[in-house]
Formats: sequence, structure tokens, C-alpha cells
Amino acid sequence: MILPIVAYGSPILKKEAEEIDENYKDLDKLIANMFETMYEANGVGLAAPQIDKSIRIFIVDASPFAEVEEGEEPDPMAAGLENFKKVFINPIIEDEEGEEWAFNEGCLSIPNIREEVMRKPKIKISYYDENWEFHEEEYEGYAARIIQHEYDHVDGILFTDHLSPLKKRLLKKKLTNISKGDTDVKYRMKFPIKKGRR
Repeated sequence: MILPIVAYGSPILKKEAEEIDENYKDLDKLIANMFETMYEANGVGLAAPQIDKSIRIFIVDASPFAEVEEGEEPDPMAAGLENFKKVFINPIIEDEEGEEWAFNEGCLSIPNIREEVMRKPKIKISYYDENWEFHEEEYEGYAARIIQHEYDHVDGILFTDHLSPLKKRLLKKKLTNISKGDTDVKYRMKFPIKKGRR
């Protein structure tokens, strides 16, 4: 089932999410719905707070980064992402290292805005998968970046929070318009100021 994605300005996006346990009701169904919702919106990651659930779970499918147009060279940063589809439950980023690098990020909760965000290139993360198996893994490049972005969501942080005060001021009107539903978007959204859903 495709769920509406909550828009910028919704209080749940600024709240630290709660851990869950193995008895969380209908978790398999929730995960399936999250993937369906993410694919419908052409995203590469989606966190539970974005579908109005304040729980520490996010999903990723970075395979679009591995796609190569005819005549183009493969991007070395996208190596190994062809099948990078994962579920992260109760994740903890244990470590981030390396020299920060800029990348143009966007967010399904903040449609039509992309900005350069600085993040460290390498992370170590521990988490449970959808079968409640524990993992501790290291990622770098695009994989690390997607995970960091989604991890921010379960901590109540948006990519716009990483921007300079000047950049935030310049985006203020656009962000206010998004929270009112005054934005062109091709997927279902729930706006905090406008009643109802699109």
C-alpha cells in the first residue's frame, strides 16, 4: 500500500524516534508498504518518520546510483550498489570518519529542493534487519551518504538542518510553501498546514 509522505513542517520530522522490538505489530507489512511508497516516489531511501511513524526504522535501495547511461563510464562511488537494498531497524552509527565531502541531497519530505550537504565518507553502523538478525557493517561513498541521510530522519534531523544560516534564510519561503502544500509533487503527501492529502 502506498502511504502519504509527510511534508516539511510536520512535527514528527523533528522528533527523535523510538526503538521497537520484535513484537512490533505488522512489521513485515509496514516494511513492504515503505518500499512500495519509496519506489512510487522514485526515492532511494525512506525513514518511518516520513510516513508518520516515530520509530527507528529506515529502508534503502541505492540501485539507481549504479545505473549507467549508454556511453557513460560507471561511477566508482557507485560500485556494489546494484543490489544494495536493506532494512535498518534500531540502527546506531558507531563511527564516522574521513574528510567531509559535499553532495547534492534531496528528500522526499522536501520536494523540489536540492542542496549541497557535507558528510564524512565512511561509517560504521550496527542494526537489526527485517529478520531481527544483528549486523555491524562499514559503508563508504554513496551507500554511507544514503544511510547517514536516513539515519538523520530517525534522530529528527533534516538535510536542511546541515545548511548554513544564510542558505536556510534563502530557502525559507520555499520551505513554507512546501508545508502549505504549495508545491508540484507527483506522489502522495500529507502537509502540516493544509488539511487533507494530495
